[in-house]
Amino acid sequence: MKRRATVHQLRNIGDDWRRWIGENLILGTHPEALAGILQQNGISAIEAAHEIEAALRSPYLQGSQRLRNRLAKRDWVIGIQAQLNRLAPIHIPRREKLSREDFLQQHYALNRPVIITGMLDDCPARSKWTLDFFASQFGERSVEVQFGRNADQDYEMNSIAHKRQIPFGEFVELVRSSGHTNDFYMTANNDSRNRHALRELWADVPALPEYLKPAGEQQGFFWFGPAGTITPFHHDLTNNFMVQIMGRKRVRLIAPCDTPRLYNQRHCFTPVDGRAIDVQRYPDMAGVPVLDCVLEPGEILFLPVGWWHFVEGLDISVTIAATHFLWDNDFYSNYPPNHDF
Repeated sequence: MKRRATVHQLRNIGDDWRRWIGENLILGTHPEALAGILQQNGISAIEAAHEIEAALRSPYLQGSQRLRNRLAKRDWVIGIQAQLNRLAPIHIPRREKLSREDFLQQHYALNRPVIITGMLDDCPARSKWTLDFFASQFGERSVEVQFGRNADQDYEMNSIAHKRQIPFGEFVELVRSSGHTNDFYMTANNDSRNRHALRELWADVPALPEYLKPAGEQQGFFWFGPAGTITPFHHDLTNNFMVQIMGRKRVRLIAPCDTPRLYNQRHCFTPVDGRAIDVQRYPDMAGVPVLDCVLEPGEILFLPVGWWHFVEGLDISVTIAATHFLWDNDFYSNYPPNHDF
């Protein structure tokens, strides 16, 4: 006869563990594997068996299995494109002065990345923007920057907590003297304050009417930092241009169809480290195609919506990000409001 756990024996199991058991059973983890993990965490074998059995009998869990089946079907459909990509691997072409129609038909509408060259040859920012120029013209302006990133492995998710105001000239000198670091970075998350503080700079940024709408004040987002800045793997909720003004950036991209293998449990982020993908820790990443490129000054990278990307500053760099394309770019209105996946 099976022994039943007493109330005293069950005191170690809480709702957090019950949620963990339910989630992993729905994901297909074998009950014996779950029992082993529970015991490794100080829960008795009787306790573990009782809770797993109770979960398996639960009509709520049984009902949610249909949702799991539906998601498995959706992953299968997404996986078709992932499988086909391995037959004919995607690459990131460089296209000189790509026409509006070719950009739309061959990249924007097909959700395919491209590096566009030759469109910034006469851009005033490329010749005017230097550290000395920033310091002399805007040094007294107060700007917002992210600081203390090295002490927080989730600095991107916690970006609000890292905001700090500083004179722009002081920040320029930090960038100039810091060498290789990810501890501070001026990013799009600092845009609401910096757009006004550095408003004159936008006159030097090309309008790119072949691809972008007239934007007024919303011309883009200003990224500025030293060599060594890291933007971890994530995906955007819109199509995006990375307009590289100064310095080089290494960019790694993964197609949206590989999302089921990216351990995406919170919003648009993954814990997978783009600097060195650890397939021992994240075995589903084995075999996932990763596209690599180095974005040079004067080049524009089209980052299609949903594409995972990791960005590393190889030099002191300035990048303008733009999203105001001529074509529909509203992919965020129907994004899931609950960001825990």
